[in-house]
Amino acid sequence: MPTPPAPIIRSVAALREQIAAWRRDGAKIGLIPTMGALHEGHLSLVRRALAAGERAVVSIFVNPTQFGPNEDFGAYPRRESEDVAKFAEAGGHLVWAPTVDEMYPAGFATHVAVTGLTDGLCGPFRPGHFQGVATVVAKLLLQVQADHAYFGQKDYQQLQVVIRMARDLDIPTGIIGVPTVREADGLALSSRNIYLSAEERRAAAQLPRVMRETAQAAFAGEAPFAHLLETARARLAAAGFGPIDYVSINDAETLAPVDGLTRPARLFVAARLGKTRLIDNIPIETTTA
Repeated sequence: MPTPPAPIIRSVAALREQIAAWRRDGAKIGLIPTMGALHEGHLSLVRRALAAGERAVVSIFVNPTQFGPNEDFGAYPRRESEDVAKFAEAGGHLVWAPTVDEMYPAGFATHVAVTGLTDGLCGPFRPGHFQGVATVVAKLLLQVQADHAYFGQKDYQQLQVVIRMARDLDIPTGIIGVPTVREADGLALSSRNIYLSAEERRAAAQLPRVMRETAQAAFAGEAPFAHLLETARARLAAAGFGPIDYVSINDAETLAPVDGLTRPARLFVAARLGKTRLIDNIPIETTTA
């Protein structure tokens, strides 16, 4: 027997009615915010919510306010029926799929901006992006009123922005970061990977390889970070990546660039392969406690 589809709700009023009914029954709720085009990375977040004994709610909303004027809002993959089937097969309970008018009704005039954490990495390359993310996630957290919300660590800067936003606004939802899910060759799963041609997909395997080897060299202290990052850039360029927005080692909490390992740090990369912008990051272990 095929798995019955998860119910889809499109209005805040109906969503809150369902959430209230679950609360009356003593249920806990886990939210998985997405823009759809679900893949195994998203489904790993669903399974985390289910493992915690929560009712799993996935939001599917391609948020226009986090796309720049020359970005891929119009082309972003939209396949709701397929997404709903995958979510139901994973055991999810409810799809929250509001329209743009429901999320941003006429006269909408409030935005959330998180400073500091958005100054570097993707911030300068995507003006307004993180304001759009922070605003829509704040709304999702308040709409669903979840006990926990689950985010993949592939979008690590986004994760840190959401953690800070929820903390600063006293939103009582625990923000849980979940390790990145990868293909067999190490490429991080992303809805945008479908943009890659077959040749580009083969070349994309160089990204996690260069990252892994650079992180290992940084941990071993083989050379100054500046030299390691310059070498990584050159290797990516030779593999066909370009432009390369950044290759950077940053503090895992503040996201400030670092030149040594005294606190947890991560290696971050953003680079284009053809028309596809790929981002990724991995942890670098510290050499002190």
